[in-house]
Amino acid sequence: MPTLKERLFAALQTAGMPQIPGEFSVVPWYQEIPKSVLAEIREFIRLFDRVTTRLTWQSAVTADSLEITRHRRPEVCFFSAWDFHLPTEHPSDWQLIEFNDNGSGLFFAGLINQIFYDISGLKQRSDIQPPPNFSAFGELVAGIVEAEARRFFGKFPDGLFLILDDAESLQRGKFRQELILMRDLWRQRGWQTEIASPAEISWDGRRLLWDEQEVCFIVNRSTDFLWQAEVFAPLRTAYTQGRVYVAPNPFTYATRSDKRLLEFLSLPDRDEQLAIQPEERTMLSAHVPETHLIREDNLEAIARTKEKFFFKPLYGFGGRGVLTGAQVGRSRLHKLLKRGEHYVAQKRVPKFLLQSENIHESISLWTDLRVWAYQGEIFLLSGRASQRPDILDLTPPGGWLPTYAQV
Repeated sequence: MPTLKERLFAALQTAGMPQIPGEFSVVPWYQEIPKSVLAEIREFIRLFDRVTTRLTWQSAVTADSLEITRHRRPEVCFFSAWDFHLPTEHPSDWQLIEFNDNGSGLFFAGLINQIFYDISGLKQRSDIQPPPNFSAFGELVAGIVEAEARRFFGKFPDGLFLILDDAESLQRGKFRQELILMRDLWRQRGWQTEIASPAEISWDGRRLLWDEQEVCFIVNRSTDFLWQAEVFAPLRTAYTQGRVYVAPNPFTYATRSDKRLLEFLSLPDRDEQLAIQPEERTMLSAHVPETHLIREDNLEAIARTKEKFFFKPLYGFGGRGVLTGAQVGRSRLHKLLKRGEHYVAQKRVPKFLLQSENIHESISLWTDLRVWAYQGEIFLLSGRASQRPDILDLTPPGGWLPTYAQV
């Protein structure tokens, strides 16, 4: 008889995921998130949305940024993902590690949760909330996207829906297959949907085009968050003229996802300027770890206490470029600043230790929690597991982790 792992990996690949574990790693076990913790996280997400969508906050955090970030936009990012650490002994002391306005892995996580639940025997557990089947999940996400399109245009648009990603990611990225899943789900609804890189779009003076078709709606997966490269010129023009829906975009990035914002969320120094209220500060300080953008004026103090921090590149993603306190010192931090490689120092937060013994294998991994939410409502949970407590290492036996809510 095939093992649970073998059946899980085979079912995921049949459903449209890349080869597992060769191209994409999935853990053949699961984590449960306490109902009380999720209730608190839901309230925190609503607070986060409230703070970061205030005009006072938006004006203050974009004041010294690039001009393109100061174009206020109505888009609400529908793949918004919050990443949390839950300490093993006290999960209620959960901490927000970062926010992504287009979290990768949404459709993969939906498949992983459903298929593991179906084949693992978890259906017998009345205390675990069943995940939506993938078809229903696809309809849920498409409904959110349609609502965004209608809100932006006043009706459902006639043009092309374009999933945009960098050329290299489309060729070799771990999530390129996810873009195909998204495209196919939307085509099933009758939407004109394509996948392209920024170099494939053009501006004709009135319209943004792909292959001579007018583009109306863009799901932006590019990691060039501020579109400064020349290849983004057509998109910049269409965006600033309000001709196309784009989520995420430079405005949403600058006001919500930029890692330097974690400094303002974690520390009270600028609360009055940012209109953060005392009751909001209480929750923010309890659940956002101390974070500092490294500058010349704080570098020495941070270097002296480096062991309590992680160091993350300001424009990094997917755990790339993260350094531990043991890997940096005063000299290296100075060199990074001099080269224009901006970093934030974030206080270390313990993860949850997942341990399991079953008939086929023993599992001992450090996990995090990814929560996708839209308009204050959580619609998907996921997790990632690593052999190391300090660095996100998704190579086997680590990987993406089925995650469920307790009820």
